[in-house]
Amino acid sequence: MARPDRQPWRLGPRGVRWFDLGLTAFLLLPVPAFLLFGNPLHGLLMLVQIAPLAVRRRWPVPVFAVVALGSAVQAPLVDIPLWSQVAFPIATYSVARFGSAWWSAAAMATGLLGAGIASVVWLRGYDGTQLTFQNVSAYFLTIALVVVVAWALGTLNRVRQSYVDALVERGQRLEHEAAQQAALAAIEERQRIAREMHDVVAHGLTTIVVQADGARAVAATDPSVVVPTLATIADTGREAMAEMRRMLGLLRADGAATAPQPRLADLAGLVADAKGAGTPVVADLPDPVPTVSDGVALTVYRVVQESLTNVRKHAGPGASAGVRLRIDDGTVVVEVDDDGRGAAARDDGGGLGLTGMRERVGAHQGDLTAGPLPGGGYRVCARIPL
Repeated sequence: MARPDRQPWRLGPRGVRWFDLGLTAFLLLPVPAFLLFGNPLHGLLMLVQIAPLAVRRRWPVPVFAVVALGSAVQAPLVDIPLWSQVAFPIATYSVARFGSAWWSAAAMATGLLGAGIASVVWLRGYDGTQLTFQNVSAYFLTIALVVVVAWALGTLNRVRQSYVDALVERGQRLEHEAAQQAALAAIEERQRIAREMHDVVAHGLTTIVVQADGARAVAATDPSVVVPTLATIADTGREAMAEMRRMLGLLRADGAATAPQPRLADLAGLVADAKGAGTPVVADLPDPVPTVSDGVALTVYRVVQESLTNVRKHAGPGASAGVRLRIDDGTVVVEVDDDGRGAAARDDGGGLGLTGMRERVGAHQGDLTAGPLPGGGYRVCARIPL
């Protein structure tokens, strides 16, 4: 049995050249005998018709033209077929195989015309043969059949090669597109990881910095506040480290131990953490918590997390925040606002929080608006379709 992965045997470029040279040399074997011992005119005509076949693949149309011209010259000079007549169907095949469709049709038409002329000329060469319709048509059909078969084989191979080339080109194009898709996926994954890392690090470090500054400010006047503040700092640091380990574990190896992604039910814990960090937060969360997809739940959680982080960083001391979540006509609406500095808040221009939130919400075909409120304060509102 043949192996299923075995490729068909084909000649390489060097093998093809040697094949054409060998074929031409074989067809030229009788020519020296005609030139030296027979009719030199016959030998010369045979040489003109056979020799060009050596380059039939590179220049199929010129080769066919030379062979056809030699055959046309033969008609008035020689009234019998020569050994070199086999060159005509080979040249016809070459044009149909390696030339264009137009030249292929022209070669076949020339061959059919030549078959008619050769039928009349060669029948005249036989003594006693009458040029009747039956005799000429029988001779013509035989010669024309050889021409048509050669043309059909060449055309079939040309079409087949065009089909193979189209498949190869399509495969290369698909491979190129797959490489582009992989590159785009890698870029998207890096952006996602950057957003996750920013959310985790910014939220955790902001809480730690705020708690540390508050503890340092009251350490001299109220030392009893230091111990619970340090405990909050430690808990926040552990939580941030746990999330970072989870993400790095996903990147490092398959099957690593992972914690579940935050869900809408975890918003209450996020609000409690913000209160524990010293930011008054009023939460309006639906009870029971609505069921949404994991991606939407994670996006809502990160929007609230980043917004509360920005309240602690930019709203100023004593600012309070409000968190509201609702389902409105098949859309999850989450709002986080504060009564802090608003437009007067200082922005160093280096933050990526709002950009990350917009990218997250946009990935779910949602929209996010963020800006200062009239009279002070700031609001972030995200709408995500279910």
